Amino acid sequence: MRAQDIIIRPIITEKSMMGIAEKKYTFEVAKSATKIDIARAVEELFKVKVERVNTVHVRGRMRRQGRFEGYTRSWKKAYVTLTENSKTIEFFEGMM
Repeated sequence: MRAQDIIIRPIITEKSMMGIAEKKYTFEVAKSATKIDIARAVEELFKVKVERVNTVHVRGRMRRQGRFEGYTRSWKKAYVTLTENSKTIEFFEGMM
């Protein structure tokens, strides 16, 4: 699996932006990706050193559109913590 296939998109929310000061970044990742795969992909794409990766499976939520109802898709979220001496990810710098 390529690094571009593992990291789907960054999560840009108020809560995830608060973690940037502590070098904690949040990404949507492929469901089949392991923590080791995610760490390697982030290191390859952003040229940083990863200290720790935590993952969460996000369940789909019930949504209604008029009389029709269904579930949103389920997905996997990864919290990536960088090492103390690692540089920051430049993509997130302009968001704050």
